[in-house]
Amino acid sequence: MTDNAAASGQTPEPLSSDDSAAQATGRHRMDNTMKRRRVLIGGATIAAAGGLMAAGLASADTTTSEADSDASTTVTSDASAGVCSLTAEVTEGPYSLTGALVREDVREDKEGVEVQYTFTVVDEANDCAPLENALVEIWHCDALGEYSGFVGKNGHTETDDGTFLRGGQLTDADGQVSLISIWPGHYVSRAVHVHMRVHTDVTLTDDSYTGGSIIHTGQLFFDADINTEVQATSPYSDNTTKETALADDTIYDDGGASSGLLTLTALGDSVSDGYKATLTVGVSTS
Repeated sequence: MTDNAAASGQTPEPLSSDDSAAQATGRHRMDNTMKRRRVLIGGATIAAAGGLMAAGLASADTTTSEADSDASTTVTSDASAGVCSLTAEVTEGPYSLTGALVREDVREDKEGVEVQYTFTVVDEANDCAPLENALVEIWHCDALGEYSGFVGKNGHTETDDGTFLRGGQLTDADGQVSLISIWPGHYVSRAVHVHMRVHTDVTLTDDSYTGGSIIHTGQLFFDADINTEVQATSPYSDNTTKETALADDTIYDDGGASSGLLTLTALGDSVSDGYKATLTVGVSTS
């Protein structure tokens, strides 16, 4: 995730080697062997736990629909049953850290609109069967656009323990994992997003992990209309940096669920009640 600090007087953010190269092209994609390794498998379906419908991954033409703009709206993905595709691979960006805490709730003391994530990880290399014991890790900025471990890059100062809004959990026998966080804020040059990595073969410690292999690096995105409502509430409204629209983001390519667009369901009648966010994540252990 490179973020070309543009107008509004913000200090440019540090660029990783991937980001420096990508800046010249205006996109932050992996090379052609890594990006959008989409494989269609007829007849593959996943029986998801927790009452979720049996479904395959959405293909590139996945769309989202929203009825009215009230907070109770459910945003749904038009997934094609029996079709499995890999979720888009993108650069992890300059704000990743190693050794994430293994925990369900990553909020710590951060305020914001609650988001309850449920991810279903499926393995394309095994006929899209649920992938058990995979560590699903997420990290993202707070309501003011700051990342733990890098506080100050968006103009704010606070105690920085390097752990807020970072963490992961192991998938169960159905390939599912639940995480609780807040809706991310924004900062110059990027639309609102969450980073994700999927690891296999990790060894758990008391509160973290060691070893293993990263088999997926991606980013997650939010419905633009609902995001506008969220960003207008406190504490997000205290963030005065320029926000980039989802349609103008340098990572999201309008591919719907296969590009990381989350399916959102309101938890109540107002934005402040929070949302459920779900996504089937297609990876390949091969």
